Amino acid sequence: MVGLDEHRVVLRLLADRDHQITANRTRTICRLHAMLCLLIEGGTGRALTASKAHDLLGSIHIDGPIAAERIRAARQLLDEIRVLDTARHDVRTRTNQIVQASVSTVTDIHGIGLLTAAIIIGRVGDINRFPTSGHFARHNGTAPIEASSGPKKRRRLNPRGDRQLNHAIHMAAVTQVGHDTSGRVYYLRKQAEGKTRKEAMRTLKRHIRNAVYQHLVADTRP
Repeated sequence: MVGLDEHRVVLRLLADRDHQITANRTRTICRLHAMLCLLIEGGTGRALTASKAHDLLGSIHIDGPIAAERIRAARQLLDEIRVLDTARHDVRTRTNQIVQASVSTVTDIHGIGLLTAAIIIGRVGDINRFPTSGHFARHNGTAPIEASSGPKKRRRLNPRGDRQLNHAIHMAAVTQVGHDTSGRVYYLRKQAEGKTRKEAMRTLKRHIRNAVYQHLVADTRP
């Protein structure tokens, strides 16, 4: 069990590191995009990659010290993005290797890839600390909060719980809705029953949460 616990901690460290790198990369790309908008008349497209930024910087005519300094700053930002890209690639490669070695069945759920599985396994830890799927739901914030008033029964979104774990389940739901899956059929059926899109999505998230719980419990059995 010690080895298994260490395995989960390593996946959580890798998932958290990937989140940090991605956030830093997004901020740096936004800064580079803003700098390019000052250098290029009309600005640039919203989608910006390192290779595209490199080509754009190479095509800019330097017409004075201000442009020269801006280009120098932009190239420094581009170097930072390349370093972050390398770091993220390394983290994701190691994450994929460890998740595959874990032989977890959570990736059998449509919409849960290796990186999402790492987030789930790492942040859940020992699934046996949750006696029921209801306890697990409260931990990840997918259990709705009662908000009924008088005879009218209603529930509202639960803002509590582990938000990264909640987001992982949400992205699995979005993926299922966007493809021809049983999850999409379930989502559309809930809408046909009178639920709004948001309510149907929350219901699908609870459906996926239960599946995740069942898979994680099964993974701990001999």
